[in-house]
Amino acid sequence: SCKIFFDKDPLKIVRAQGQYMFDEKGEKYLDCINNVAHVGHSHPHVIKAATKQMELLNTNSRFLHDNLVQYAQRLAATLPEKLSVCYFVNSGSEANDLALRLSRQYRGHQDVITLE
Repeated sequence: SCKIFFDKDPLKIVRAQGQYMFDEKGEKYLDCINNVAHVGHSHPHVIKAATKQMELLNTNSRFLHDNLVQYAQRLAATLPEKLSVCYFVNSGSEANDLALRLSRQYRGHQDVITLE
């Protein structure tokens, strides 16, 4: 299943730091595909925030929590007024699925065009 990414055997990545990933032999690779361009892997501020949240409550967004509402309000305050509704999802795939379902509901069409 990894042939789409690798000509040879797939990489066995065992750790990451900043913009780099490291294999089991210690070889360093620049990570250009794992959505880490903003802060990188193992960023201390992200780790601290995640640890603080997990010490309080470790769950997903299907349950109500004041932090979700507060974050949505802070996020919406930075956007144009038309963009005032937030949907929290746990992955890009789930975001794409939600976007398709919302657009189909809004427009009433089932057709989709995708580009490779």
